[in-house]
Amino acid sequence: MEDLKIKPLSIDQLQISADRLTRFKHPEVKYLRVFKDIILSNLLQPKFKKKELDTMAYRDLREYAESVINYSLKSVGLELTDNYVINQRLYDYESSIFKLDENVRDLLRNKINYAALVEVIGGELPKNLRWLKALSGSEDIVKLRIEKSQLFPLERIIITEGITEEILLPVFARVCGYDFDKTGTYIISAGGKNQVVKLFYQLSETVKIPLFVLLDKDASENLKSIKPKLRDIDRIHLLRCGEFEDLLPLELIQRTLNDDFKNFTRIELESLKQNQPMVKILEELFKEQGLHEFKKAEFAELVSGQINSYEDVSEEIKDIINEISGDLLSNVTKCD
Repeated sequence: MEDLKIKPLSIDQLQISADRLTRFKHPEVKYLRVFKDIILSNLLQPKFKKKELDTMAYRDLREYAESVINYSLKSVGLELTDNYVINQRLYDYESSIFKLDENVRDLLRNKINYAALVEVIGGELPKNLRWLKALSGSEDIVKLRIEKSQLFPLERIIITEGITEEILLPVFARVCGYDFDKTGTYIISAGGKNQVVKLFYQLSETVKIPLFVLLDKDASENLKSIKPKLRDIDRIHLLRCGEFEDLLPLELIQRTLNDDFKNFTRIELESLKQNQPMVKILEELFKEQGLHEFKKAEFAELVSGQINSYEDVSEEIKDIINEISGDLLSNVTKCD
C-alpha cells in the first residue's frame, strides 16, 4: 500500500479491538465495524470519510486496518513475526460457526499480528480474550475449554426472552452437571418474545450450530412463527406455566428474600402461595415492605447465590436443562 501516516493505537485500544473482534457476532458485522473505527480514528494519511469506507472494498479495509494495528504493535516495542497460527485458528473457527461469503472470508484472511497482539492482553480478561491467548498454543482447544471453563469455542446458542433466564439457567445447569462454559453453550437474552423471533430468524440464517429457544407460556403465537424455520439441529421449549420466575421453587424464593431482607423483615412461605404470577407477588411484597423497587435482574443475581443443590431446581427447569444438554456431552449427569 502507499505510504501511510498512522496515529498508533494505545495498548488499551489494542486490547479493546481484540475483544471486539473475538466476541460472538457475525464476522462481517464485527470486523467491518472495528476496521472502519480504526481507520477513521488512527489512519491520518490517506484520510477517509465514513461514507468512503462504506463503499470501500473489503480487502482494502482489511489491509488499512491491519497496517494500523501492526504499526501500533511495533510502536509499543513488540516484534512482529510470520507466525499466523492464531489467524488460521480464528478463520477456521468463524468458518465453522457462521455461513460466510467470499468477501467476509477475505476479512478473516487478515495479517493482523495476533502473535504479538496477545502479548499486550492482560489483567482480568473476559472469556473470549482468554480463549484468544490460548489459541497461540498447541493444546486441544476444546479440551482446554473444558478444563478452564472458558466458553469458547462455542457449540450451542440459547435464546431466551429475559434476563432472569440468562442469569439463572447456567447456575441451575451447573447444579445438574451441565456446565455452560465447559460445553461452549452461549446464552442470549433477546429482551422479549418478539425479539426472540427476530433473533432466531437472524441466527438460523447465519449460524451453523444448534439453537435452543426458550419462550414464556404466553408466546404460543411466537412459537408458531418460529416452528417453520426450525432446522433439524434446533430445539424450542414453551414454558408450561407463566414465565421463568414462576418455575422457581417457593423455598428458594423464600430463602433468597429472607437473606436479602434479614435486617428488615421475614417472609413466610404462605405469602408466596397466591394465585398470581410470581413477578406480581414479588413486586407487591417489595412495595408492602417499603423496600427498594423489585428488579428482575437484581433479584435473579440474589437467587443465583442461593442455588446449592438439586432440591433448588424445579421439575420443568430440569426438563429444560436436559433438553439443552441433549447428547452434547456423554458424561453429563441428567438432572432427575
